[in-house]
Amino acid sequence: MAKMLTAKSVDNAKAPATRREIPDGSTGLYLIVQPSGTRSWAYRYRYRGQPRKLTLGTFPLVPLVDKRDEQGRVIVKGARTLAAQAREAKETGRDPAGDKAASAEDGPDRDLFPVALAQFIERYAKPKNRRWQDTARLLGLRVDPETQELLTVAKGIAAKWANRRVQEITKRDILDLLDGIVDRGAGFTANRTLAALRRFFGWLIERDVLKTVSPCAGVKPPATETQRDRVLTDDEIRWFWQASAAEAYPFGSIAQLLLLTGQRKSEVADLVDSELDLDKALWTIPGERTKNGDTHTVYLARSVLAIINGLPRIKSERGYLFTTTGLSPVSGFSKGKIDLDSAMLAVARKEAGEDVKIEPWRFHDLRRTVASGMAKIGIDLPVIEKVLNHKSGSFGGIVGVYQRHGYDAEKQRALDAWARHLQTVLSGQSQKVVKLRG
Repeated sequence: MAKMLTAKSVDNAKAPATRREIPDGSTGLYLIVQPSGTRSWAYRYRYRGQPRKLTLGTFPLVPLVDKRDEQGRVIVKGARTLAAQAREAKETGRDPAGDKAASAEDGPDRDLFPVALAQFIERYAKPKNRRWQDTARLLGLRVDPETQELLTVAKGIAAKWANRRVQEITKRDILDLLDGIVDRGAGFTANRTLAALRRFFGWLIERDVLKTVSPCAGVKPPATETQRDRVLTDDEIRWFWQASAAEAYPFGSIAQLLLLTGQRKSEVADLVDSELDLDKALWTIPGERTKNGDTHTVYLARSVLAIINGLPRIKSERGYLFTTTGLSPVSGFSKGKIDLDSAMLAVARKEAGEDVKIEPWRFHDLRRTVASGMAKIGIDLPVIEKVLNHKSGSFGGIVGVYQRHGYDAEKQRALDAWARHLQTVLSGQSQKVVKLRG
């Protein structure tokens, strides 16, 4: 029989390599621990012969047992109490998870920030924005990979304002929130958060939830953004490749595919088997996964095929190539980037001395590196834009309406040429050839 959880065992639950569910005895209550370290509660049961799951909240917002005040009154219901209530409802013939979904929109707490935010994501962001999960993440929600339910992230905005009604959020609250994001050195994220909050509160006004002006009115983006022009030099490309080749699955392989294909990080990280035709060396990204909504074909050079064929495979019903759970694509890019930066600097110092420095770069800079590198080896700008699936530039405006040439052959030649150029870069200044493989 499974052991009962204790407050200490919950506090000490470590982030696992893959998603883990720890039962609380045989009560049906589970502590779910994500690789990111996020912990949440779920109650599992069967309803009409089918397995069901009711999410109960995140830890420590929801503790294991009830929190009480000095007079012994319950001030926060614990996971065991919530699970017991759900079990009682189930035993009377009701479906607790179904009841929760039905009451969320019309219940007494519908104006609480996280409840209204979840409705905004479901009713507005999902239908209109292919990158709606980015909006949810910015505002403190994440998607349960199993049930697709929106859950509150422990340290996110939704958790911070968990007990605040949307009508109570003020301009000062917005400013304090943004200041805190800027203070931790994330000005770009602060600007994106403000943009997401503007859309959210504007939606609330449209639906007559807010009767007054948005709390975001008059708030200016807190950080000044300049157009980035960072590209990796040939030396940095060589150091990057050697560092990524030494990195464990999945981030090392993802990094290499980003540099070889020039595609966006989310497009590579969320890659599934059904998009690949390895016999024809083709990768077709469906419109729902591209930024501009157009289906995009990527031609796979031999070095790309070698990396894909060499990937370890984790069983996944969706067919994710890069996953640690099998249920969802890989996450945790911030930590992966830190590890890659460290490995890259170590390679650079071994080759060029302890005084060498590497200017900060982002994964998105690899797309610019590909574009600049292709131009350097003589590939025409329209072809580069087609490889990157850009609609602006050469294909903006009226040209985009009437220019329907697919550039398939040109894209294939460009990506093959880019792969060969990378091979030259990787072998050009070192004494031994560094093969393009994962």
